[in-house]
Amino acid sequence: MSYIPAMLDADLKGKVVLVRMDHNVVKKGKIKDPMRIDATIPTLLHIFKKGAMPILMSHVGRPYDKQTKKITISELESVEPIVEYLCNKLQLKAEIPSMRAGDAFGISDLSLLGDAVKKMRSGDCDFVYLPNTRWFKGEEAKDDSADVFAKELASYADAYINDAFGSWQAHASTYHICNYLPSYAGLLMQKEIGNLDKVFAPKRPLVAVVAGSKFDTKIGPLSSLIRNADHLILGGVIYNAYLAAKYGLNVSGLSEEDVAAARKFIQDSGDDAAKIVELPYVVLCDSIEERKEDNWDVYHIEELRQWDQSDPIGYILDAAPESFEQEAICKIFKAAGTIFVNAVMGFTALFPEGSMAMYRLIDENPLAQKLFGGGDTIQDFGTYLPGIFAKAQNNPLYYFFTGGGAILSAIESGSAQGMKPVQALIKE
Repeated sequence: MSYIPAMLDADLKGKVVLVRMDHNVVKKGKIKDPMRIDATIPTLLHIFKKGAMPILMSHVGRPYDKQTKKITISELESVEPIVEYLCNKLQLKAEIPSMRAGDAFGISDLSLLGDAVKKMRSGDCDFVYLPNTRWFKGEEAKDDSADVFAKELASYADAYINDAFGSWQAHASTYHICNYLPSYAGLLMQKEIGNLDKVFAPKRPLVAVVAGSKFDTKIGPLSSLIRNADHLILGGVIYNAYLAAKYGLNVSGLSEEDVAAARKFIQDSGDDAAKIVELPYVVLCDSIEERKEDNWDVYHIEELRQWDQSDPIGYILDAAPESFEQEAICKIFKAAGTIFVNAVMGFTALFPEGSMAMYRLIDENPLAQKLFGGGDTIQDFGTYLPGIFAKAQNNPLYYFFTGGGAILSAIESGSAQGMKPVQALIKE
């Protein structure tokens, strides 16, 4: 019988442990939101409790150019703010090896990691934090260099722990590394997988809310969700594309590819397409650059359908709060047994009201399991409804995932074990 080895069952005393975390929270050199860091602290503390010595690692940003295959190393995507945060919060001392790239294709010399490990063994530092994993040659590679990097990285450690649920892609530090070290799931990884099972085997009815800026990137998980959910609510560009495909609305900013993908999704869904809950009131705006008193208004979809569609009608930037006051929609949310949210309703930089109205409505259901995923989703919740968000964090019926893309990847594959990094941990 297959299983995922847990770090709590591992003998780590006196061992050097490579720990992959998802601390991708730095934007332009500053921490945007420390939630993902805080979520991994229990794993780090348990490693210390077991008498092990951790080498932490995470990616930050996207320094790899897929076209040129070159890597840009910039202080704006350094792990230094993360390390500073951890050291201040836990009153610990860390070492970041001062590695440099020999060329534009990334860091390939890991010898300084050995010196850092010696400092950790001697007690001169409490933990080592590797530079941004995406600065290394081979981390995102599709060829043998991924294994070359993973194998050399593994030579400095005795075991590997993956606590980076949000880092769902099969990279050297999340996937290939498992070929060279005894590998275990961290506490956060186990927690995320356990809560994800509540989406696959939900308390009924299941209401799923998904949004995004591109329909074609979401069609896989959407196709899986619409089969499993009792009700599916769309937001953002995804909802715009759905309205354009179903009703012929000529919405500004939509690509033909998105509309075609939405049309195919509706057709392929067959009878399940009836599960899509249409939000009747939307915010139409003349611009995505600014919000003025006179450049937007709330319209009913039926009203927009009567307009001349020979030219774009404008940008649909939010599901209006009025949508969440409709009796039928309120009934769906209040009767739900599980609510899964991987979305903000629209372009919250200009119009956050629709998302706020939906979050308030969700909170009015005292019995449903409420599962939220995606950095923007959680950040907007905390920003616009701080009181409700603070209470939700201590409510066992709420769970906030650290990775939105990871959840959708798992949903598309039908199981958390369909994610490549999780597959790499599985033992028979």
